[in-house]
Amino acid sequence: MLFSAGQVDCTPEEVGYDASRIGVLHAHFKKLMDQNKIQAASYCVSRYGKTFMHGALGPISYRGGNDPLLPTTAHRIASITKVIATVAIAKLVEDGAIRLDDPVGSILPQLDKELFNKIDIFSLLTHTSGLYPDCASDLIPYHKSYWALIDSYFQAYSPEDGEPDWISAALSGGLSKKVGEEWQYCSFGFALLGEIIRKASGISAEQYIEEQILRPLGMEDTMFEPSPELAKRFIIRSEKHENHLNDLIAGQLPEPSPADKLWGSVPKTGGGLCSTPADLLRFANMMLGMGKLGDTRILGRKTVEKFTTRALYDTPDYCWGGSNPDRSYGIGFDMRRGAGFLYSPTTYSHEGAGACSMIIDPTEQLAAVWFVPFKDNNWHADAIYNVTNIIWSGLN
Repeated sequence: MLFSAGQVDCTPEEVGYDASRIGVLHAHFKKLMDQNKIQAASYCVSRYGKTFMHGALGPISYRGGNDPLLPTTAHRIASITKVIATVAIAKLVEDGAIRLDDPVGSILPQLDKELFNKIDIFSLLTHTSGLYPDCASDLIPYHKSYWALIDSYFQAYSPEDGEPDWISAALSGGLSKKVGEEWQYCSFGFALLGEIIRKASGISAEQYIEEQILRPLGMEDTMFEPSPELAKRFIIRSEKHENHLNDLIAGQLPEPSPADKLWGSVPKTGGGLCSTPADLLRFANMMLGMGKLGDTRILGRKTVEKFTTRALYDTPDYCWGGSNPDRSYGIGFDMRRGAGFLYSPTTYSHEGAGACSMIIDPTEQLAAVWFVPFKDNNWHADAIYNVTNIIWSGLN
């Protein structure tokens, strides 16, 4: 099995961790690869801010072969982008530019209308806005997702129509619930949060996140669009993806269509970033440091406390066939609980489709990031939940 070791700060024993569990983790990843569930795996784990596990297994290409995935290989992080966007919102709250209880319609006038005017920033961050959840079109006959409505609008758009208004186009899809009625995971809500960041800061959400979070934290491998240099060490997921990376490296990207150019105006705060395990671990350790990494302050202690304390109670989760009458959730951070998890009750996290995971346990001062690129369109719990338990089982 291909294996590449990454840089660490100390041995597992120095931070009270049973090193034999790393072999168990590797065996589990190999089993998932043998079962054709994942292409490869990479991980980075720290305790007390010191990295003691860091490595990658398997091939860098979907074709297999002997070119290994590396600990420094970059991946799309999908919805883990949301927690970084959440911190951007938190910074604007600290600066007095917005409040969590602000009606979104007071900032984005398209929502200052009946049906939408009860939505506030808090409900977008906690997925309780009443907006339709992701993938609702798979469950509701004839339903068009917010993204499909935006795409239809952009395809038909003409400059004579005036300033593009993707928000109004999307909101023609309406709401599925009352605000606060249910937890329904909605990425479109984070696009709205990205527009709120733009309105409150005066610059794009992507620029704000880069200038206020990524660069101060030294997250040089984390960006919305990979540079040619980062593209050279990007995981290869398909032939189409490989061709795109080669075009990017050569500086020969095709001219985007008019609709694609318009899509550039929609904030990528719901899932647009790419990163590496070690870079994301810097973000996780900033959160464990109560808003600080070394001498760099991103958030204040009280802000971190607020956003990472359970915020929802007695809010049902029936999303995608769920049956949980009391969904545990922080503000922008998942606080999933249940019989299946070994981590501490204080733990918060986020998952990214396709897949990747970041889990932060303040009680144990343990943070873990891992990438398990799926080889199909299914979701494999054993690549996410089971991995969590293997990692946490090593604590002495």
